Amino acid sequence: MDFALSSHLFVGERLNSHVLDQILGAGIRQIEIFAARQHLDYYDKNQVRDVAQWFTDHGVALHSVHAPLYSDTDWGRLGGLAVSLAHLERHLRIDSMDEVKRAIEIAERLPFRYLVVHLGLPGEEYDMRKFDAAFTSLEHLNIFAKDRGAQILLENIPNELSTPERLLEFIQYTRLKLDVCFDAGHAHMGGGVGPAFQALKERIRSTHVHDNNGAKDEHLMPFEGGIDWARTMRDFRAVDGQFPAVFELRDYGPDLSGLAKVRQVIEKMEAIR
Repeated sequence: MDFALSSHLFVGERLNSHVLDQILGAGIRQIEIFAARQHLDYYDKNQVRDVAQWFTDHGVALHSVHAPLYSDTDWGRLGGLAVSLAHLERHLRIDSMDEVKRAIEIAERLPFRYLVVHLGLPGEEYDMRKFDAAFTSLEHLNIFAKDRGAQILLENIPNELSTPERLLEFIQYTRLKLDVCFDAGHAHMGGGVGPAFQALKERIRSTHVHDNNGAKDEHLMPFEGGIDWARTMRDFRAVDGQFPAVFELRDYGPDLSGLAKVRQVIEKMEAIR
């Protein structure tokens, strides 16, 4: 199967040709950009233009963009909005939709295939009214993304709105054209990677690959936590190569999560039969 990298590994620094050259130099030609403004400031037309030019110059297609989680440049610490398409307060929901739309608009310069979004915030409790709020948001955003050549994917995250079962319920309830980005690390924190994958596999179009020890969302390198990667990779391959394995890692330093380590893990995963 194909392997890809989320720029989440470099989310603490500005996305530029130097970062992208490093990714390409590691032999990775499929990339997801994490739309955090300290990293890719989608408000900054000059940065978007420069990043788009790099993709054009190197003949690399952008696989996906992860929708913003906050509207400011420091993970909400500067008073920015925590972006949620399921806000019950209408003005917060509209502000969140507008923030996601700004990220989608980069497709006008830098086309991408998928936009990965969250339903609600981490730890959020289930409420049918939040389903209705998210339906309102996504009905609009789905059209906005489609007009720019992108498809929205819902990610399973650690909250009660986004369990595998609830994501399927939401898709059936809304009848929107939505598929799934399967996050293996988040599944491991819930009912387990295997059951979550089996529940969602018909809807999976992309993935997030990272590890943890079951309690915290650590975004460790695969094989550094508790996930059974032999089983997981066999499950992935059984779906006939519909999607790449997209590494979404936290920067723990070059020895633990650097690109050389990513290459070693890819080779280990490729050896699994």
